[in-house]
Amino acid sequence: MSKIAIVILNWNGELLLESYLPSVVEHSNGADIYVADNASSDDSVAFVRNNFPEVKIIQNAENGGFAKGYNDALVHVDAEIFCLLNSDVEVTKNWLHPIAALFTQREEVAIVQPKILDLMRRDHFEYAGAAGGFLDQLGYPFCRGRIFQELEKDEGQYNDIREIFWATGACMFIRKKVFDDLNGFDEAYFAHQEEVDLCWRAQNKGYKVFYVGTSEVFHLGGSTLSNMNPKKTYLNFRNSLFSIAKNLPFHKALPLIFARLLLDGVAALRFILQSKFSHCIAILRAHLSFYRHFGKMYRKREKANFILKYYLIKSIVWSHFVHQIEKFGDLVKD
Repeated sequence: MSKIAIVILNWNGELLLESYLPSVVEHSNGADIYVADNASSDDSVAFVRNNFPEVKIIQNAENGGFAKGYNDALVHVDAEIFCLLNSDVEVTKNWLHPIAALFTQREEVAIVQPKILDLMRRDHFEYAGAAGGFLDQLGYPFCRGRIFQELEKDEGQYNDIREIFWATGACMFIRKKVFDDLNGFDEAYFAHQEEVDLCWRAQNKGYKVFYVGTSEVFHLGGSTLSNMNPKKTYLNFRNSLFSIAKNLPFHKALPLIFARLLLDGVAALRFILQSKFSHCIAILRAHLSFYRHFGKMYRKREKANFILKYYLIKSIVWSHFVHQIEKFGDLVKD
C-alpha cells in the first residue's frame, strides 16, 4: 500500500476529536495520522497528546481556514498520498484499502473520495460530497446522492468506482506530487468550494478525479458552519464565481459570470420570499467581493489546457426547482 498520511485539520474541536478520532486510529493501520491544529484556544492539542500518543501533531501559527490551514500543515507531512479528513468524520473498517488499490492500479488517478454517509441518518448520503461531485453548465455544484438539500437513501446505487468532477474536502485523498504541482489550495477561498477549484485545476492539467463507493465514511457535517448559515451562503456563492473566473477560457467565463449575476439575483429574491434576509445580503456581499477581487482571480488563471466540457447537465437549478427532480438518476444528461 502506498504510504498514506491522514491529516485532520482542527480548530477548537476537542469534543469532535474525542468522538471521532478513535475510529480513525482503530481502522487506519499502515497510515500515519496527524492532527493539524489551526491555533485553537481550547485544549485540543493537549487532549490528543495525552490520549493518542501515536498521533502526530502539527501546530499552525494562525487560523487560516481550511485552505491555508492545510497548505501550512502539509509541508510538514512526508507521504505519497495525503488524506484530508474532517474532524467530524467516523471511518469504517478497511476504508483505506479500496482507495489505496485504485491509486496503485491507475497512475492517472490524482484525487479520490469515498462514499460520504450521514452520521445521524446512516442509511442516507451526507450533504458534503455524497457519492461524488459535478458541476452544471452554469458552474453550480451538486452531487450524486445530493441535489441542493435533497439527500438520497443509500441503497447501493452508487457502490461503483467512477470518474467525477470534484471530490469533497470532508474526506479527500490526493497524491502529494499533485498537491505540490497545483501549489495547494487557493487561500483566497478561506473555506468552502476550495476543493472544487483544486479538482478543476487538477483536471486542467490532465489529472483524474475518482469516487470509490466500496469505501465509506460517516460525516456529521455542519460542525463548523451549518448548510444554511449566511456566512456559508456568502462563501459558497463568492467562491463558485472565483472558480469560474480562474478555470474557464475568457470567452466562456465572461458570459457565464453575467448569467450568474442574474441567477444569483433570483436566488436572493427567493431568500427574501422565505424571509431569509441575511442570506439575501450574503449573496449581495458575495458578488461585491467577487468583483473587487476579479482582477486578482483572473491573473491566477491557468495558461492553457482549459476543460471545455466540464459540466454534466445544463442547469441543476432548472432541473430541481422547475422539473422537481430530487435524485441524480432522474437527471437528463446532455
